[in-house]
Amino acid sequence: MRKFSRTQTILLIIVLITVWGLNWPISKIALAYSPPILFSGIRTLLGGLVLLLVAIPRYRRINLREAWPVYLMCALLNVALYHGLNTVGLGYMPSGLLAAIVFLQPVLVGIFAWMWLGESMYGLKIVGLILGFSGVSIISGAGLSGHVSIIGILLALGSALSWALGTVYLKRIGSAVDSIWLVTLQFILGGLLLSSIGTGFESWSDIQWSLTFGLCLLFISVFVFALGWLVYFELIFAGEASKVASYTFLIPAVAIGIGTIFMNEPFTISLMFGLVLILISIFCVNFTRRTEKGVNLYGNESTINKVKG
Repeated sequence: MRKFSRTQTILLIIVLITVWGLNWPISKIALAYSPPILFSGIRTLLGGLVLLLVAIPRYRRINLREAWPVYLMCALLNVALYHGLNTVGLGYMPSGLLAAIVFLQPVLVGIFAWMWLGESMYGLKIVGLILGFSGVSIISGAGLSGHVSIIGILLALGSALSWALGTVYLKRIGSAVDSIWLVTLQFILGGLLLSSIGTGFESWSDIQWSLTFGLCLLFISVFVFALGWLVYFELIFAGEASKVASYTFLIPAVAIGIGTIFMNEPFTISLMFGLVLILISIFCVNFTRRTEKGVNLYGNESTINKVKG
């Protein structure tokens, strides 16, 4: 298992939250030039091909004969279902509400990790997960206006569920597969599937191949998908899944901050309140009880003696 120091972990989390926060406003720009499913397929497939350049020298670690079910399952959960349901859901409901529902993921990860991975669950952690989701809901509150359908809600819930299951499944298989090959193949397989679905329902001729679209596509493929998901998987492998997932609550806040600074989007008191709740939630989820013994977020063994009464 890969272990990171506290400084390394913090830097990786900052990189992850930054690039994934940038993904939302940049994707919003790119969708003006392309149908949604084809855009999802192209960016995912390109991200996989970029990582393939890094993975090929490690060809001895692919272990395709034994590990192909793992690659296929991760492609299905973390790419095809998560991104596919998320993208289609935008057509049925406001983006703010979609984001709030999708970011049930850290809460679901906390529950599933407790049930299937044996990770600790205690009162402060539960409060933190609830506060984090509440903060995301407040931040996304502007999306509560507009048409909302049952189909849209189910699609958003399916997206959150698939991402949570993919994260816990990834943690459960541990070091059974090479992380770089895992990210590479899940993107190539998932990208091919999404592109095939997009070809059936959308038209390639509707894509406007402009410089703006190309730059957006390049940034998302290289940094959001190739780099971002690789960092996310390494963090999941190294620490507790529920604690790592709790930091994704910050992504909508970063996205809105970028939109406020560069896209003249409004910043309100409710956004500030939601951000405060998210910061409190991350502290609660990552707070280590003095009686706790196990692996901390940084992948190091931690043994803390009980308080003498």
